[in-house]
Amino acid sequence: MREELLVTLRHNPHVDPVLSIWGWEISIYLFLGGLTAGLMFFAGLLTLLRKDRTAPFATTRLALIAPLVLSVGMTTLFLDLEYKLHVFRFYLTLRPSSPMSWGSWILILVYPVIIVQALSTLRRGWPRLAAWLERLPLGRWLLDLCERLRRPAAAAALPVGVALAIYTGILLSAFAARPFWNTGLLGVLFLVSGLSTGAALAALLAREPAERRWFVRTDLGLILVEMLIVGLLVINLATGARPQLEAARHILGGDYTLAFWILFFTVGLAVPVLIEAFEPLGLGRVAMLAPVLVLVGGYVLRDVTVRLGQETTWIDYTSEYDAALLQRVETRSAGP
Repeated sequence: MREELLVTLRHNPHVDPVLSIWGWEISIYLFLGGLTAGLMFFAGLLTLLRKDRTAPFATTRLALIAPLVLSVGMTTLFLDLEYKLHVFRFYLTLRPSSPMSWGSWILILVYPVIIVQALSTLRRGWPRLAAWLERLPLGRWLLDLCERLRRPAAAAALPVGVALAIYTGILLSAFAARPFWNTGLLGVLFLVSGLSTGAALAALLAREPAERRWFVRTDLGLILVEMLIVGLLVINLATGARPQLEAARHILGGDYTLAFWILFFTVGLAVPVLIEAFEPLGLGRVAMLAPVLVLVGGYVLRDVTVRLGQETTWIDYTSEYDAALLQRVETRSAGP
């Protein structure tokens, strides 16, 4: 059995020397899924708060972006599938113990909500497209219906958006064999990061100064919470068992230190905090850099998490690899 295990391990693509099943497609999907959740959440929240005058972009156009962003993310997720024609199998059953099964059904709930959200504001947010849609059979009736459902859709967007953002972290944390993923903090971190990127994009696109300031202040608070969660995550790894300690070394002086602490934490969190905190002093165009950096940091977080999580394991296959034993197995297999 040990000989068969060694032969199998050393001859499987994407397994040796480290697991590399998920690539850039998953990183982009996780980032765009969190961003969609943030867009849904804030579009729904400000609609429920009746902020049409003080937040015109969020209540009329923010919801129009969400379906486009999620569709791009779903495309990358589809590209990652090995057997793309089997995608329908996700929806033949619901496995309560599988976060991936829950995620596929959550996505089914997300699309109707964001489509109704978008259509309910289409006449004010994109009048030309609304006029074209009204010329289609039942087009006017559909827009009227969605406008009547505007507030119920906004209310549904809050829990559905939270579920979309948090399930991606829970999906990864359910892999008990991956020490960097196996923490309850990952779902909360992805949720806060998704809301932060949504607020950052809204701050970047909003034109009303008061609306933009609201999103900047909101994003500032979310970033501070995110930095706290990152600190707790590192402490959790650094005080855990040997596999957690080895996972922590990757970001504490190891090969992922630069990406995690410079690109994600410093560029994606700390620098935007400084820019947004001093924005009232009149930083001009420099202030527009903060939300861009938050978006960059949100992607880097997912990319590092996906790649590093696959490299960390409870079993060090390299140390268990016996070259002499494997050579005897291969010699025996090639014998007469």
